[in-house]
Amino acid sequence: MASGEPGSTHSTRADIQSAPNWLPQFCSAPTLFAVMVVAELVALVIVLAPEAEARPLLPRLGVASVYVQWLALLNVVALCSLRVPLARLGARAAYSIAWALAIAITALASAVIARMDQALGLALSVPPEASVRFVLANAAICALIAAALLRYLFVLEQWRERVRAASRAQVEALQARIRPHFLFNSMNTIASLIRTRPVEAEHTVEDLADLFRAALRSDASLGTLGEELDLVDHYLRIEQLRLGERLRVERELAAAPRELAVPRLLLQPLIENAINHGIQPLADGGTIAVRARPHEDGVEISIGNPLPPDAPVMRNGVALANVRARVEYHFGARGELRVQAGPETFLVVLRLPGRLQR
Repeated sequence: MASGEPGSTHSTRADIQSAPNWLPQFCSAPTLFAVMVVAELVALVIVLAPEAEARPLLPRLGVASVYVQWLALLNVVALCSLRVPLARLGARAAYSIAWALAIAITALASAVIARMDQALGLALSVPPEASVRFVLANAAICALIAAALLRYLFVLEQWRERVRAASRAQVEALQARIRPHFLFNSMNTIASLIRTRPVEAEHTVEDLADLFRAALRSDASLGTLGEELDLVDHYLRIEQLRLGERLRVERELAAAPRELAVPRLLLQPLIENAINHGIQPLADGGTIAVRARPHEDGVEISIGNPLPPDAPVMRNGVALANVRARVEYHFGARGELRVQAGPETFLVVLRLPGRLQR
């Protein structure tokens, strides 16, 4: 039996990770906070209800709060422990079983508390003749509160899963649109180098292989900021061979945390935009400035380029929409892509927090 325990633990963790996303995270901090708030409101309502025996309000509130919070935590722990079995059921069956389980736990715990109180003579609950009414009343209150609260948690988690699914679909669609554009531009660069500079073309193929390797990965696969900066270097080397002295690059990246987890191909589309819309149309070319500076617990990366006279400003192009969608999906409101367009310059500011959204 002992030899099977590690495998059993591994299996349980795998089951938890594969549980449907619509099932509420009963042990999460937001769920626990919501349950505790509702429990305290129930305790307050019970204390404010009129009763035959007048006792001080604060002692009654203290006893009721401890009792109701204990029941609430007991139910949360039980539902959290049973999340894997519940995940194997449909939404309706899981909801019904969770609701019935909460009522049963409350009824059993109420009976135990009443019996212990009577045995110890504390007189904190009810006299022996009112034990049955005490248990039934608590079970009825739990049935009403659990029905509403569980329904709210289930609907909320289903809504969140729909939002996540829509975000994933949008990201995949945007990624599918940007890959051919990236591929064709890169192949044109290679074709222009093969006959005139074969040695440099060979090195360019190696850079291009690294870029394709990143471009063909799924968007769900995360990389690091250091890997993204290396890919930017590969891309800039390819473009500098094509544009020559027309492309100049300024880098200030010492503050960039290279180990920061980010979606792959996050920076390359922005650099490509800067070259295609800022450097290439200018006869004398220009300078692309890539800078990083610390921001709160993360980093802020800016990419600036010159603009040709009377150039249309693409605030919501494919590349910008792609990067913005992935930043919002992986970082939520803590991440941001901001565009600052002037008459002669175009600046993209990418704000990345230190942790991914969970």
